[in-house]
This record gives sequence, C-alpha cells and structure tokens, in this order.
Amino acid sequence: MGADLSKKTIDFVIHQLKAYLKVDNSITGFRDLVKWFQEHSVDLSDVMIVMEHTGLYSYQLEQFLHQNGISFTKVSALAIKRSLGLVRGKSDKIDARRIARYAFEKHDCLSADQPVSENLTMLQRLHSTRERLVKTRASYITAVNEQREAYQLKQTDIVIAVQLKVIKTFDQQIQKLENEMQAIVQSDKNLNKNYSLLQSIKGVGPVVALATIIKTGNFTRFTKARKFACCCGIVPFEHTSGSSIRGKTKISSLRDKKMKTLLDLAAKSAIQHDKELHEYYMKRLTMGKSKKSTRNIVRNKIVYRMFAVIKRQTPYQQHRMIA
Repeated sequence: MGADLSKKTIDFVIHQLKAYLKVDNSITGFRDLVKWFQEHSVDLSDVMIVMEHTGLYSYQLEQFLHQNGISFTKVSALAIKRSLGLVRGKSDKIDARRIARYAFEKHDCLSADQPVSENLTMLQRLHSTRERLVKTRASYITAVNEQREAYQLKQTDIVIAVQLKVIKTFDQQIQKLENEMQAIVQSDKNLNKNYSLLQSIKGVGPVVALATIIKTGNFTRFTKARKFACCCGIVPFEHTSGSSIRGKTKISSLRDKKMKTLLDLAAKSAIQHDKELHEYYMKRLTMGKSKKSTRNIVRNKIVYRMFAVIKRQTPYQQHRMIA
C-alpha cells in the first residue's frame, strides 16, 4: 500500500485492489482509514504501508499505526523516483499509486519500522534543533567577522554589538539543548551505556557518539557496520563497465553529509591521538597513498570499532594493528 503525505491530507492506494482513499492528516482521518480497511475486508495484520520520509508530516500517522499494530516503512523519495523509470504527470493520487507500485515490486525486501523509545524520539528532536541553531549561529559569526574586516568596525559599534548579543543568545540556547540531551541519556540505562562505550574509542567524543546513537536508532536500524558506513558515504564502490570504462573506485554522492562530516572530524582526531591509527596513516602516506583516501579508511575503522564495542558491550581495548 502506498501513502503520499502532505501537511493536511494523505492519499492512500492499495495496489492489488486499485483502491484509493484521501483522508485528513489527523486522528479523525486515520480512523477513516481503518474503516476503509474494514469495508474492503482487509486484515490489518496483512497491511504494509510504504511512505516517503516527510519529517513532521508523518509523525502522528506513525504513532497511530504503531498503536493499532499496522506495519509501515519509510523509504527514500529518491529510491522510489529512480525505480519508476520514465514518468509523466504528477498529482497526489498519482504519487500514491506510484509508491504503492514500488511497495508491491519491492515487498520482499521491505521491513517494517519498529517503535522508537520516547527518549530516543526526544533526542532526535533536540539534536535536529541544535543543528539548526548551530548552523544559524555560524552564519552570524561569519557575518560579524566579514563586517569587522570590511568596515573596520569595533566590537562596540551597534552593527557588531547587536549581532554579538544574538550569538551569545544562541550559545546559551544551544547549551540548554545539550544539557537536556545529556540528562535524557543519563536517565536511560541502555542509551547511557552505549554512549559511554562509544567514547572509549579515541576520536569519538560526545557529539559523534550522540549523533551515531540517534542516526542508528541506538544501533537498531543498522545491523552491520558496512551498511551504516554506506549510509554515511564513506564506502568506496567500483566504477567499471566492460573494457571502455575503467573509473577510479570512489564513494557515492548519496550520503548523510552531516554524519560524514562528524566522522571526518573523528578521524582527524583519532589520527592525532591514537598511536595505531597514526602509525597506519603515516605508513600509507610514505607508500604514496593520498591523505584523502587514507583518512576515509580511518573513518571506516572508527565505524567498525563503534559497532564492535556495541555488539560486545565492552569498552574498546587498544591493541597492535596489523596493516
């Protein structure tokens, strides 16, 4: 079954029955959906609703589906788009029909999303809010520095003083969010343990550890390190075809850019403070390998270390690495 979500309405299509329904994106609309299932003699346990990632728009629907035991999964909009081939025209009904077709064709490789703990959900909200504030603060800092240099302004000039106050406010609010996130982690036994285990790895600090827990759903969304590494865009893939194309092995442009940036910072820190990784890094450079590719290998090693300590539930133990 396909679902095309918008802020106010949701369009549903059952592929096999060619049945269509449009409801409000509200509890009342969700109840109408259940009645619609009953009218079509659809067993709720047999339903798999496929929808795109739409952020806030799907939150209430997800909660309702979990409460009523209806399976659903969220899929990348790009994955659906690229699976359709050549298409013409667009409307909410057509989009729902296309998502339903995608769900029917891919049903054997789709898995239902599992309920997320309230603490983890709250962490996700706080973390995304923090990211927005940090990004906005950075733009103010850049503007202040440029204006000081271009106009030779002092810190007491009104243009600079006002923006500095705004930056200070951002600092305070970001700190409040970080304090709240720390409080949530410390109050949850499972989150707190994994948070501590991740930081036993050199290069992995509080920010990287928390972001990894959120992105992986506390290591429930990804069962293997390679899958998470692929999501972050740090796994190189072959680029060849026949005898005419012999491209370099490279990473995919489809990636979580924010997580990749954090892992890059973790790799740089690990190269400085982890003796094994520092020796490995220098050895590859002396062999003529590029800094960029070597640092990417270090990123992967950090990801594999993170999944290893979570799987074993023991802190990372330093050992001699065999190159």
